[in-house]
Amino acid sequence: MLLRNAQVHAPEPLGQQHLLLGGGRILWMGAALSELPATLAVETIDLQGRRLIPGLIDAHVHVTGGGGEAGFRTRVPPLGVSRFTRAGITTVIGLLGTDDVARGPRDLLATVYALREEGLSALAFTGGYHVPPRTLTGSVRGDLVLIEALIGIGEVAISDHRSSQPTLDELLRLAADAHVAGLMTGKAGVLHLHLGDGPRGLELVRRALAQSELPPRVFHPTHVNRRKALFDEALELAAHGCTIDLTAFPVEEGEDAWSAADGLIRFLDSPAPAERITVSSDAGGCLPVFDGDGHVCRMGVGESGALLETLNEVLARGVPLERALPAFTSNPARLLRLAAKGQIRVGADADLVALDATGAAHDVIAGGVVHVRDGHIEHCGTFENAI
Repeated sequence: MLLRNAQVHAPEPLGQQHLLLGGGRILWMGAALSELPATLAVETIDLQGRRLIPGLIDAHVHVTGGGGEAGFRTRVPPLGVSRFTRAGITTVIGLLGTDDVARGPRDLLATVYALREEGLSALAFTGGYHVPPRTLTGSVRGDLVLIEALIGIGEVAISDHRSSQPTLDELLRLAADAHVAGLMTGKAGVLHLHLGDGPRGLELVRRALAQSELPPRVFHPTHVNRRKALFDEALELAAHGCTIDLTAFPVEEGEDAWSAADGLIRFLDSPAPAERITVSSDAGGCLPVFDGDGHVCRMGVGESGALLETLNEVLARGVPLERALPAFTSNPARLLRLAAKGQIRVGADADLVALDATGAAHDVIAGGVVHVRDGHIEHCGTFENAI
């Protein structure tokens, strides 16, 4: 496949380029295009100067569906592949949340494999909210070492009434297992932490860093923009080597929270290293609001489209694309040790998104295969159109 006339942001701006794709990779890229041999069967797509960015990496997705906090009827259904691709997402990291009983690691792994069969890059974290975590091999370290698709542990809940209230020793043991498994396999080896809105905030993580030899990169706290004070704590952690994750959930006027766009701009304006921030969607996850007794008052569902919406809001507020884009592409790729993801370069995976003038996904290519063309979905999941 030949992509012509793309304004490439890799994430850094490279100007107008042409790209030759094959075998799921970027084979060649250049500003000048020679005539290709007539015997070479090449599909050509003229992007007509549209911005071409790496496929977005969503590091927090409830691929099996989340929820369940208000009864079995509130379990969110699984997500089809086009829910991701139409939003410019070409790589997802699946996980389990509150419900790690009715939904388990086998279902999670099978769903990841199904998304792969549909053409998406999909991986997963082992475990879920609770400690001890549910596993496939009997230990989280065994899961990470022996099961290719599992790259870290998460989302383990802290500072939340739904958590199992893990102790410092339990958190350190999980983080150590993630770290050692990462060393053994070259995988991410991260502990992905769900942060609730409890007043303890990131206290456990600070204590874990102070009382162990574990590198800060192992701890990857998410939802850190759900309270403004929590975000300030997270900025401190990022300055000391942790990568923090913003969630692109809706924030109401006057709420004690930062939207993902607000949080990203504030982070980029801070002294914290720009590579220590990621943004995820919580797609498929339930977004419940609880009363003082812990009962659900109302709920929403995380949407994959929130990532592009956040990116476009940040751009509309004056942040250059090359400065905003890494939080959605190269930063999660670096943290998760996905060497062929998050960049546009020769040898990288052919995961590409062409944006239209409004910032929507005009064309989406995942693994060298067109999933969205001219804004229309070309490939749906097996049962997405079933009646």
